[in-house]
Amino acid sequence: MTNQQVTTPPRAGAKPSFWYGLPVGYFSMDLDPPVEQFMELVQQLRALPEPERDAADRALRLYAGVVQLLNTNQVQECALGMHPDDAGGFTTSVFTVSTLLTPGNAKLVIAGLAGSAADGKDEGLSPLELPCGLGYLSEKLAAAPRSTQQPDLNDALPSSIWQGTVAVALPGNAELVVLQMVTPDLDSADDYRNILLGIARTLTFTDPEQAEAADSAQEPAALTGAAAVIRNDFG
Repeated sequence: MTNQQVTTPPRAGAKPSFWYGLPVGYFSMDLDPPVEQFMELVQQLRALPEPERDAADRALRLYAGVVQLLNTNQVQECALGMHPDDAGGFTTSVFTVSTLLTPGNAKLVIAGLAGSAADGKDEGLSPLELPCGLGYLSEKLAAAPRSTQQPDLNDALPSSIWQGTVAVALPGNAELVVLQMVTPDLDSADDYRNILLGIARTLTFTDPEQAEAADSAQEPAALTGAAAVIRNDFG
């Protein structure tokens, strides 16, 4: 799958510290919606007939709760994926990007985990040599979340999900960049692992616009186009 250009404003004026490509078929959730946007949705909700109003109110409350939960866990990107499958339907997935603070040097943490993976001490881990540095891939099957507020819906929910995680150390500090892919379509786990690894290979700690400007200064006629396929992450 090719990368699509995605642009989002920086949160609270924060400078981006890493960039990555987001594949076509993924749609980003707004994790920092302005108050005005919520108020406009509330006004639109009040104008709906009562049955639709109740359903829209539940959806709005769910969205607000999910956004709060993601922000609490330092999630900087949440994208919903939908792709056609061989049966004429669609497979779905959720892709997130977050940062995780380690107790010390993040590179040493990655090196230790990657070493354990290479030695076969942890069958769920695989070491990764990425363009941006050493990382690791972790994957597992996990029980799917269950609804406590509407338990009658649980019968229609999948019982298990595939979860893939790639972690890479941010240069010069104690944070990890964590890329995670989750799908209930266990038969497509190999495909989603490839998508996750493809995103991980685009991860960079060099501003692509500056890199392109440097390339342009050396060879004005040979632009790389990196800015068109790499997005900022404003953690």
